[in-house]
Amino acid sequence: MKTIKFTKMQGCGNDYVYINGFAEHVQDPSRLAGIVSDRHFGIGSDGLVLMLPSHAADVRMRMFNPDGTEAQMCGNAIRCVARYVYEHGIVREKVIKIETGAGIKVARLLVDAGQVMGATIDMGEPILGMADIPLKVEEGQDPAAMYVNKPLELLGRTWNVTCVSMGNPHCVVFLGEDDPALEDMDLAKIGPVFEHDSLFPERINTEFVRVRSVSAVDMRVWERGTGETMACGTGACATAVACFLNKLTDRTVDVRLRGGTLRINWNEHDNHIYMTGPAVPVFEGTLFL
Repeated sequence: MKTIKFTKMQGCGNDYVYINGFAEHVQDPSRLAGIVSDRHFGIGSDGLVLMLPSHAADVRMRMFNPDGTEAQMCGNAIRCVARYVYEHGIVREKVIKIETGAGIKVARLLVDAGQVMGATIDMGEPILGMADIPLKVEEGQDPAAMYVNKPLELLGRTWNVTCVSMGNPHCVVFLGEDDPALEDMDLAKIGPVFEHDSLFPERINTEFVRVRSVSAVDMRVWERGTGETMACGTGACATAVACFLNKLTDRTVDVRLRGGTLRINWNEHDNHIYMTGPAVPVFEGTLFL
């Protein structure tokens, strides 16, 4: 029987199983993601994260959804990776370069009295061109155009949407006065319809947002390949970008998710998105395969 050591960690309730690829070998991570994610027969998580050697950065992160698909980027997972590699002596600096499918990201650990509390991640610049997100570009449309404040007909009604990529694609849906309360929305019914709509050739992560003030919004998220999660870091970043583009909030906004709050800043000087939030170990164990 094969055994693999793992660590369970969460950021705002977005929980993953983390495997130290410097010490362990995973032959089929897509299959393993489905096994560990099962909350009845496995460990229980929103997916699997491998921490691996990198030729381009301090560490490489690979993230797999429960359906076995690999995601380019995960904002909550990358904070946990930064904490793990620092506390386990893989990287000894508090500023850590992490290779992802969406490029190299820089994490700055938040340390209080010697205890790592979380991290601020430089998520890079948002991607706003339709073809780059990607969205389906019809004949006559400019592939470089932004998709901001557009109507989308789904489920017998019109939704107000803005699309952004943070290395993975997001559709931000702003709720109006006539919409139900955010907590009352049936995301299990609504989310898959957005995810598989023909506008989104690589499927889509969908954020449902209610703006509370110029500095705070509430959000629920349906993630492609996973379903609803307690939080989504790249989704929070995309939401902050969409809010500012629609003149609904300032450049710094607290995105309040089911599992906690992420502070997002769209810096006007370098155009980069900075995400600050917690990274929390839950438990360690041995998986029997």
